[in-house]
Amino acid sequence: MGAERGRFRFGLAATVVAVALGLTVSACGGSSSGTAAGGSGPVTIRFMSYNYGTPCCGAGTQQLIDEFEKANPDIRIRPEAVAAADVLTKLRTEIAAGSSPDVVQLGWSKAGEARATLPLVPVQDIPTTTEWQTGIDGIYPNILKAVRNGTTGKVDIMPFSVSVPILYYNADIFRAAGLDPDRPPTTLAEVKTAASAITRTGKQGVYVAVADSGKSDYLTQSVMNSTGGGAVNASGAVTVDSPRSIAGLNAIRDLVVSGLQPKVSATDAQAAFAGGKIGMMVYTTAAMSAFEKSAKGTFDLRTTAFPSFDGSKARPTYSGAGLAVFGKDRRRQQAAWKFIRFLTSPQGFTILTKTIGYLPLRPAIVSDPAYLGTYFQQNRHLLPSLSQLNDVTPYTYFPGNHANQAVVALQDEAVTPIVLQGADAASALRATATKIRSLAR
Repeated sequence: MGAERGRFRFGLAATVVAVALGLTVSACGGSSSGTAAGGSGPVTIRFMSYNYGTPCCGAGTQQLIDEFEKANPDIRIRPEAVAAADVLTKLRTEIAAGSSPDVVQLGWSKAGEARATLPLVPVQDIPTTTEWQTGIDGIYPNILKAVRNGTTGKVDIMPFSVSVPILYYNADIFRAAGLDPDRPPTTLAEVKTAASAITRTGKQGVYVAVADSGKSDYLTQSVMNSTGGGAVNASGAVTVDSPRSIAGLNAIRDLVVSGLQPKVSATDAQAAFAGGKIGMMVYTTAAMSAFEKSAKGTFDLRTTAFPSFDGSKARPTYSGAGLAVFGKDRRRQQAAWKFIRFLTSPQGFTILTKTIGYLPLRPAIVSDPAYLGTYFQQNRHLLPSLSQLNDVTPYTYFPGNHANQAVVALQDEAVTPIVLQGADAASALRATATKIRSLAR
C-alpha cells in the first residue's frame, strides 16, 4: 500500500535530549541513540515504520507506541516514518553510517534481501528460551512456520502487520446492477460476470491491485499461486514465466483489455473505490479502516474472501511486515524485544486490528470479549480473510542477494505493463524472468 516518505532528523535537538537524560550515543558499531550497554537509566529505541505518520495507519501506530510507553516508563520509542518501498534503501544508508535503527517494520517482500545482506539480529535470539516461548504462545503456528529463516530454522523476523488480500465490494452498486450483494462472487469467473453487469450501469467493474505501489508482489504471488503457478518453486527455481503463472496474470490482463478493470494505479483505484466509482476491489485488509471511514453514511461496504481461479482452491499469500531488530547494543535489544512482544501481544493485535485492519495473529482473541470478541460481533469485514489465514500460502523469496531488486523488476517491468497497458503477459514475464535469474547469479 502507499506510504508517506518520512523525514529523519538527527542533530542538535536529539543530542541535547540524550545528554539531559544521561545517555550515551555511540558513534560506531551499528548502534543507535539510547542508554549505553550496562546503564540503568531510561532507554530510547528507534522504530522505523512505514505505517507511522500515514493517513491510514498513523494514528493506530501512535496508539501502539503510547500504550507501550505507558506500561514501560523506562523505555521510550522514537518513531521514524519511511515509505514502504524505501525501507531497504534507508536501512542500508543508516547501517553504513553506523546508526542503525533498533526495530524496523520490514515488508515481507524486502525480508529476503535484508536477511542475505544486512546485519539483522534474529529476534528469537534476544530473549531466553522461556521468554521466547511465552511470547509466541498462541500465535498461529502456520504463520510462525511460514516466516522462519529457511537456513537457520529460527524466527528471525517477528510476524506483525499481516494481511491476506480480500475482495471489497459496494453493495449499493451491486443492487443497481441487478446483483445480489448477499451472494458475492467466489471465483474469478464470477468476478468477471459481476464486473460486466456493473460496467453496464456506468460504474467501473473491478480492480485487482497486483500493481502494488509499495513495490510488493504479495498479490502477484496470490494470483500466480491460485492458478497453479508461483514466483519460485520448491527447489528455488524462478517460475514467474511458467505456463500457470502466465495464466494467472493473463486472467487479470483480460479484465483490463475487456474494459472491466480501469487502467489506473492502485493508489488511484483505492480513491475511486472509496468514492463509490468502482464496484469491487481486491486489495490488502490494511485499507480496511480507510474504506470503512469513506463508506460510513455513503455506501454499503462489504467484503468476501479472495476468489479462486479456474475451479482450483484460492491460494492467497500474505502481505504486510514483520519486526526486525538491527541495533547491536544488548540493553536496547532487550528493550526492542519488550516492544516487539507488546506489539504482538493480545493487546497489541487488538489495537492493530481495530485501528488499521491488519489481521490478529492470535486466534484466541477473536472471540474474547476482553479483546476483539465484541468488535467482530459488530464488524464482520475482516472475517473472510481470517477464514483464509489458516491456509495461507507462505510468501516466497527470489534467490540470491538481490531478492528485492527482483521483486521491483517483476512489478515494474512485467506486472505494471500487463495490467496498466495490456502488455502481452507471456512476453513480459519471460523477459523479466530472465533478468531475475541473472540477478540471482
